[in-house]
Amino acid sequence: MDGVLRLTSPAPHAVAAPHVPPGHTLTRTTLGAEIVSPGGGRLLVPGDVSAGSPGAPFDVVVMDLLEDPSRLGALRRAGAAGPETTVVAAWIDHRVASEAELARRARLWGAHAVPDGAVLDTGRSLPPLPRPARRTLLLGGARSGKSAEAELRLAAEPHVTYVATGDSGGDADWLARIDAHRRRRPPHWDTAETTDLPALLDAATAGTALLIDGIGTWLAAVLGECGAWDDAPGADDGVRVRCAELVSSWRRTPARLVAVSDETGLGVVPATRSGRLFRDALGALNQALTRESEETCLVVAGRPVPLPV
Repeated sequence: MDGVLRLTSPAPHAVAAPHVPPGHTLTRTTLGAEIVSPGGGRLLVPGDVSAGSPGAPFDVVVMDLLEDPSRLGALRRAGAAGPETTVVAAWIDHRVASEAELARRARLWGAHAVPDGAVLDTGRSLPPLPRPARRTLLLGGARSGKSAEAELRLAAEPHVTYVATGDSGGDADWLARIDAHRRRRPPHWDTAETTDLPALLDAATAGTALLIDGIGTWLAAVLGECGAWDDAPGADDGVRVRCAELVSSWRRTPARLVAVSDETGLGVVPATRSGRLFRDALGALNQALTRESEETCLVVAGRPVPLPV
């Protein structure tokens, strides 16, 4: 850095400076290695992002984003990285499949990924980073990787609520899946378990993000609450009203949304009435949400395929 400080191995021992030149200061804190240049610019190579107080946001953060991008979300939540902070992904290696995938992830996380040997002059204007889609619907089959893709997209956000819409009913396999999802989430995320999605979306504020997992389990609960499984009188109208309420709240919430839903239209025609009922209702709801979303992707074998408008 500045031709006088060398970044070597990953944090927290990432700064080798046997002799700090006059005008530069290097301080090791619980937050990481903090460097101040002669002009007052502040750079952080994070260590323990859960500890320490940053004071004001740093001008530059250099970190290993591929190891755990949620550490950037924790830094942003703590105020160490703000909207004007330049975040640079360092120590890039083969943990990501390709240069294109690296660039995609960096865009999702609001960071810059630069080639080996690049000189980054933070005193000049850097290329603006594209804003992420405010409403994203991720479709996929069972075990397609759609939930992991949803978590990846919001990993670097400071305020995320994971919205679980399913009811285990005491099923051991389902409870194990819930536990696996819970252990995969960043510790600073909040969790809400509800089927009242419209109320949750209406109460959300700008600057927050919701990960809804998923639309299919929400719809299954709504079908039960409306008596549609038993073909109760007025059930169809009740389901349509509930779906319309969700789409309306999805349209107007100021929060960033990433929702997971099942793509049910790729298989054979369901053999049961309940299976056909669920397929038809979810297909219609997916289409309605897609019309109100800036981005929709089909996740296949862990790879997101953007769907054109």
